[in-house]
Amino acid sequence: MIAPIAFAVVIALVLISRWVHILNEYERAVVFRLGRLLQDVKGPGVVFIFWPFDRLIRISQRVMVHDVPPQDIITRDNVSVKVNAVVYFRVIDPNKAVNEVENYLFATSQLAQTTLRSVLGQAELDELLSERDRLNTKLQEIIDSQTDPWGIKVSMVEVKHVDLPHEMQRAMARQAEAEREKRAKIIHAQGELMASEQLAEAAEKISQNPTTLQLRYLQTLSEISSEQNSTIIFPIPIEMLRALSAFGDSSAER
Repeated sequence: MIAPIAFAVVIALVLISRWVHILNEYERAVVFRLGRLLQDVKGPGVVFIFWPFDRLIRISQRVMVHDVPPQDIITRDNVSVKVNAVVYFRVIDPNKAVNEVENYLFATSQLAQTTLRSVLGQAELDELLSERDRLNTKLQEIIDSQTDPWGIKVSMVEVKHVDLPHEMQRAMARQAEAEREKRAKIIHAQGELMASEQLAEAAEKISQNPTTLQLRYLQTLSEISSEQNSTIIFPIPIEMLRALSAFGDSSAER
């Protein structure tokens, strides 16, 4: 008597375990009944199915991150580079993700690799290095439009790394060094020009005021006298310089 009851209990537990499913908040269940797709997606929470007539497939709707392996790409200006990227996507229609494509993860991965080679192969090396945002947006738009029939939403594509040949790296390093030297020379020349303009303006103002000129003369003498090894000789009193200058001016007028 006990054996039949135990057998019935085991059978009941097996059926319950196959009939009752608990789905997390981010999960949805796609159910096939006798091979036909039920349009209503189930979940989250407790989901009942009528096994063995129903078959349940769990689909996660969280954002998935796919790392695209390095791809060999020849740019439009014939430079061979290796580029890898990362793709962010999520399932927005579980029925399509199951029914329209055999393996949406593998299909999205393959599509990302081929699109990466195609789009970046149309760009020149300078564009690949300097216009990465534009290329990322173009990649995202193309991959998203092609995965839309599968119920996949590609939210972002980012080119991670561009591996340049060693010869190209050395050439770019030399170019960057030449650019730095060029900027340094320009800044130095601009400084010399500004200094000369300021000195000319100062000389013009000092020449217009004899008192300022004499003060500047005394200041210069003071600076020279600060040198211990210097000997300063005043040939004439300083006040006579002004008289001599006035005499010279009057002689020139006559």
